[in-house]
Amino acid sequence: MSISIDRSIAAEAATLRAHYAQTVLPIWRGPGFNSALQLPYEAVGADDHAPLPAARYRAMACARQLFIFSHAGDAAHAEQLFHAMRRYFHDEKHGGWIYSVDAQGAPLDTTKDLYTHAFVIFACAHYAMATGDRDALRVIAETALLVQARFAAPDSLLHAALDADFSAVRTGPLQNPLMHLTEAYLAAYETTGEPSYETTLAQLAGSVARSFVHAPTGAIAELPIGSADNRLEPGHQFEWFYLIKRAGPAIAESGLERELSRAFDFAQRNGVDRATGGVYAALDEQGAVKDATQRIWAQTEYLRALATRARDEDLEALALQIPRFQARFLHARGWYECLTPAGDVARADMPSTTPYHLATAYASLTN
Repeated sequence: MSISIDRSIAAEAATLRAHYAQTVLPIWRGPGFNSALQLPYEAVGADDHAPLPAARYRAMACARQLFIFSHAGDAAHAEQLFHAMRRYFHDEKHGGWIYSVDAQGAPLDTTKDLYTHAFVIFACAHYAMATGDRDALRVIAETALLVQARFAAPDSLLHAALDADFSAVRTGPLQNPLMHLTEAYLAAYETTGEPSYETTLAQLAGSVARSFVHAPTGAIAELPIGSADNRLEPGHQFEWFYLIKRAGPAIAESGLERELSRAFDFAQRNGVDRATGGVYAALDEQGAVKDATQRIWAQTEYLRALATRARDEDLEALALQIPRFQARFLHARGWYECLTPAGDVARADMPSTTPYHLATAYASLTN
């Protein structure tokens, strides 16, 4: 890579981080935070940052905010979020974490959702790493044990959702919660050093490889292979690519690293709009665009994947992609959550869950 490209990426990444620190984070310390409940609102308006009327608060959204403030070094705000997450969402009767509470903080949706549990582990791992909080370490261990015991499905997979007391399956295995559980176990291992997380990662990677890899492309499908109306999301191929590279030896025997190298090329070739650099939401199994919406999280995963693969051609693409992303998706008051290929705003509000994607992508860019 040339020195000029290196300097260009570093300067562009610094601009992204400045926007995040000066524009994005203050929203969620201020108007995006319900100080009475000590929970983040689900979303705020893009123009005035006024919170949208609160119909619910989700555990996953609270956990993502716990991550971003732990990652940002704001221990005081992270501590509020950690205690609020435990107070509102932990199920003292059945164990685990409920999906949501209502506008007054009373239980609303008591489904036991794997995606939620993955983010509790992930966020607590980062909070514990930042603060040394021993209660957070206990939450990680207890939640990980519960996930393996209660969500277990055939072939070392895990169900996506169960009812409140874990007695009935609501949704079978899905790609997305399994991906975020992979991310969570990586964070738990890095925080605790417990070798059991490496063992669990290896089992999880093997089961994903057997059940979700689309053989012609190497892509990881959203539904188990053979399911009707399946789809391949370019953003998830980029996200998995980063996670598998980071996991390294823990997942080597699964073959996922080899498959995701093919999936990266498939997603880049078919899922990135050549005119704008925008990443499409979904492709079909032949590579045709199934959903042309361009969501900001998929753009951030493309940036992170380019920085992770880091071949000369990737870094050249990254140097072009960062300013395209900045011009297309960021603005002085925040960001655009979803755009059409033509650049029209398809979703006008700014969700509290999106800063997680910004933070993880920006952290991977060259310093």
